[in-house]
Amino acid sequence: MDRVALLGLRARGHHGAFPREREEGQTFIVDVVLGLDTREAAASDDLAKTVHYGVVAEEVVAVVQGEPVDLIETLAERIADQCLKHGGVQQVEVVVHKPDAPITVPFDDVTITITRSRV
Repeated sequence: MDRVALLGLRARGHHGAFPREREEGQTFIVDVVLGLDTREAAASDDLAKTVHYGVVAEEVVAVVQGEPVDLIETLAERIADQCLKHGGVQQVEVVVHKPDAPITVPFDDVTITITRSRV
């Protein structure tokens, strides 16, 4: 399976279990790796035969900016579901970064990584 990766997509969302996170919002960073077969697209040089990663990027940002959820696990699942709506995408790996998570000790990042496939 071939892979198309979108790394470092940034969007402001209001996700989190604490009221401050919901009120103030914070930046989330998302990486998605789409698994698909790109041979037909490569042979024909036709965008319609592959996934339009610009559209996927816009959709991922819209999910992050959309309806708030408590858990980044839920956010990752919603992003994966959106990516799998694209016909050629057979698998997706989603990493949601929450660099401003409300943790009381020094840290660099908090992430959740999920992998989902068509059933």
